[in-house]
Amino acid sequence: MAVKKLSTEKLKHYEEIILKELHESVSYIENINKDQSIGARESSGDLSSYAYHQADQGSDTNLMEQTVMLMEGEREKIRKLNDAMRRIADETYGVCEMCGEYIQDTRLEVIPYATNCFDCTEKMEDKNRRRRR
Repeated sequence: MAVKKLSTEKLKHYEEIILKELHESVSYIENINKDQSIGARESSGDLSSYAYHQADQGSDTNLMEQTVMLMEGEREKIRKLNDAMRRIADETYGVCEMCGEYIQDTRLEVIPYATNCFDCTEKMEDKNRRRRR
């Protein structure tokens, strides 16, 4: 059985999409880091020496926790995008890891780090749903 590969043109196209997404994700994380380094008081405009109200502290803590969760999700996306870049270099990009068929172009346009075709992804999700019951 011959190993499937995307054409050089398609690999180049997806490489551009992945690099763009990588740049956006890194910029997003850098902006969050910059905002967090300013600190809660300075970003809220409260530069007085008075203590925060407990409700303000709780809101700030909640916002910081949400921001950390978003950053972790973005870091995971960066890891997946870097893996996709490795698959492009290996010329294994765009081929489903489960069935070996091509991953649909429409799927790769939306999720450029996808490793499975739509059908195999649905099968895995169905299996996971049944396991959770």
